[in-house]
Amino acid sequence: MRRLYVIVFLVVAAAAALGLAIAEHSGYVLVAYKTFRYESSLWATLALGAVLWLVIWGIKSLVELVMASSGVVNPWSRRNRSRRVQVAIEHGQLDLAEGRWASAQRHLHRAAEAERQPLLYYLGAARAANELGNYEESDNLLERALERQPQAELAIALNHAQLQTDRGDTEGALATLQAMRERHPHNAQTLRQLQRLLQQRGDWSALIRLLPELRKDKILPAAELAELERRAWGANLSLAAQREDDGAVGQQSLERAWQQLTSAQRHEPQLVLAYAEQLRQLGAHVEAEEVLRTALKRGYDSHLARLYGLVRGNDPIRQLQTAEGWLKDHPADPGLLLTLGRLCLQNSLWGKARDYLESSLRVQRNPEACAELARLLAQMGDTERSNQLFQEGLGLLDERLLAAPLPVPVRA
Repeated sequence: MRRLYVIVFLVVAAAAALGLAIAEHSGYVLVAYKTFRYESSLWATLALGAVLWLVIWGIKSLVELVMASSGVVNPWSRRNRSRRVQVAIEHGQLDLAEGRWASAQRHLHRAAEAERQPLLYYLGAARAANELGNYEESDNLLERALERQPQAELAIALNHAQLQTDRGDTEGALATLQAMRERHPHNAQTLRQLQRLLQQRGDWSALIRLLPELRKDKILPAAELAELERRAWGANLSLAAQREDDGAVGQQSLERAWQQLTSAQRHEPQLVLAYAEQLRQLGAHVEAEEVLRTALKRGYDSHLARLYGLVRGNDPIRQLQTAEGWLKDHPADPGLLLTLGRLCLQNSLWGKARDYLESSLRVQRNPEACAELARLLAQMGDTERSNQLFQEGLGLLDERLLAAPLPVPVRA
């Protein structure tokens, strides 16, 4: 209320001051230009100016109101076009996230054609078309995105490669990524996608050639890169042995692949295991036994010790004695006990073989130990226990199969 009183007081004071000024002198205004002549008092002229300003302001407000009304009513007005694009963006993004591919493609395509920066909407529409199996339409949308935003070539190509991979066209995806690798040699996402694609294809030789770039550009954490390197070289050893039908030629190919490894890599238990296993499968048991014995002398590894029982060296007795030497430091290793049981079987030491195999099963129930002991007991005449162990071994194998994940189906 106090503020209202102040305002009223100021208005009254201003009116009184204006009245006094008018009463004191009316003033005189003359405007003459050629034949035009305007004469009036100062106060009348000011009042006329105020009226003219009010009229102009009113006309301007009326025009703005009419224009705004026509924008609301006219479906082709800029306001309504912008509103429709915003609705298409919102619906398209929601449909894409929730898997309504046809609706997502329609809305995002409409938004992309209307927006000045359409890349994300074209990519979303292309993905939706790809999910619907409309591969040609998907590629066309990506080409349109490249026409509208040519500076986004890399982003569009990476998305294209991913869509090609999703549709099962790994050859096309590989060609796309290789092209981007040449144009953008140090792009982290290009190298990461290429590494995943090569893994998916099982192209271990190509992945091995890519490893130096992955390491140089620090694409993967050190531990993950080391594991990938071991896996790639191990798989490459397996492929090297399997490329040739002739066993001798296959062994030579395997030796060449082994020599390509660095000295440190040839000491990795995982790679030694892969190398020795391939030698065993090629029938080079003597070489495999020597490789395993040398590696286990450097450092004990349970997986290597287990494989040692599956190879046959030149001297079975010496092989058994070597393995028994490891038992002093690793008496509870079920893999080593299984190996000792197998080596005793090779040397026809039936009693010791039975003791070692039963010891292995006491530490860990293993289908391999069950099978070996069941086979031995069958030969020794203990048919009932042999059958029980065979049944137990089959049950353990069933558990492993049930625990293993099912393979992911590959879309054609």
